[in-house]
Amino acid sequence: MSGRQPNGRPKIYLGADGKFHAYVTMGLKPDGSLDRRHRSGRTATEVQKKIDALEKKRDAGHVPGKGKAPTVEQWITTYLTTIAVRKLAPRTYDDYWSKARNWIIPGLGKHRIDQLQPEHLDVLYASMYAADKASSHVLKVHRIISRALKIAQRREMIARNVATLIDSPSVDEVEIEPLSQKETHAVLLAAQNRPNAARWSLGLALGLRQGEALGLRWKYVDLDAMEIRVWWQIQRTTWRHGCENPHDCGARLHKQPCEKGCTRHRHSAKCASDCSRPGHQGCPKPCAPDCVEHARVCPKRVGGGLVFREPKGKSKRTIPLPPELVPILDAHKKAQRRERFAMGSAWKDLDLVFSEPDGNPIDPRDDWAEWKAVLKEAGVRDVRVHDGRHTSATLLVEYGVDVRVVMAVLGHSDLRVTMRYAHASNPLLRDAAARMGRGLWGATGPGATATGRATEK
Repeated sequence: MSGRQPNGRPKIYLGADGKFHAYVTMGLKPDGSLDRRHRSGRTATEVQKKIDALEKKRDAGHVPGKGKAPTVEQWITTYLTTIAVRKLAPRTYDDYWSKARNWIIPGLGKHRIDQLQPEHLDVLYASMYAADKASSHVLKVHRIISRALKIAQRREMIARNVATLIDSPSVDEVEIEPLSQKETHAVLLAAQNRPNAARWSLGLALGLRQGEALGLRWKYVDLDAMEIRVWWQIQRTTWRHGCENPHDCGARLHKQPCEKGCTRHRHSAKCASDCSRPGHQGCPKPCAPDCVEHARVCPKRVGGGLVFREPKGKSKRTIPLPPELVPILDAHKKAQRRERFAMGSAWKDLDLVFSEPDGNPIDPRDDWAEWKAVLKEAGVRDVRVHDGRHTSATLLVEYGVDVRVVMAVLGHSDLRVTMRYAHASNPLLRDAAARMGRGLWGATGPGATATGRATEK
């Protein structure tokens, strides 16, 4: 472009390649140097339009990232390692990474995020359903993708979030299978002679999650005021490497691909060599070439094991104790004091309400085994530990407690979750049905003669 450019405006010049070029100053880089962006075109007018568009974004405070948009693999890695890690709970964070490694990166990783299409997501989800993945599993993958793309759109790396252009995968509602009142009484009776019998009394009465029960401390239990504060929980988190070379650190545990016709692993006679159906012990999935797993054997491992964490949102709550539960907890506290005295200096004082004989936390896996043993002794059908929480919710509804009160006791953040427990066993619903029946077909109802029953002798 001929003539002198106004002060502060980018200079457009004709290059040796026959194209027009210009550099636009967008601000400063993190190291303090100028952030200059290159634009080129076949004509000076074309370059000027590009300059105007870039300066408009700069003046509005929206400075786009430099260079091409990253691939899905690059962006999902950045999102998880630098953004999501600050907000997600450890177990949720590990779950996000697991789904990213197993599905998002293999299925979408090569696409640039600005070239991703709704059809690409459709193909990914179809492949997950074809692999017999639960609808809830597919929905979680969709939510991870949608959240990562939402952050990218907010930062103007992409113009649209394609995850919002398709219907979210629908989740099949899992039927709740709580224990009945009779079964619950049998469980409490079978547990009463066990060292931590109060753990099951408290859990079934208040609907505590496993981590909430095992992480409960005496400082949050007020037997005089008859209430507990569910302010902490205990969870098992995944170990992470603390060494400089995670790949070499876990080398001895890296699983190599099996040879064709492998006879080292048991297969059903009707299975293919790569069969992975539940209950079939086929060849294990080999590790990736750059595997950095197996942190549990790292001599400098960090961040794993049993840890205390605060519950999120409405899960942090104060719950009144049933009067009948107070003497049970008081007797448990006295028994624990005797254990502490017997252990002497070997006792680890973590102030836990439910602990091992030496004061250490109860491992959730041991708690699970204890629950299974109690069910067997009680002669009750096999259910999950979490079904004890479902049982508490269902019993509260059956005893006529308002569903919003049940929501507060359980620490639900969504009333729709609690409403799942208000099923047909609710006495209020049964009473409503009985009233309707009497009104329509009872001796004095308008439908009394419709069936002839009211006139029968």
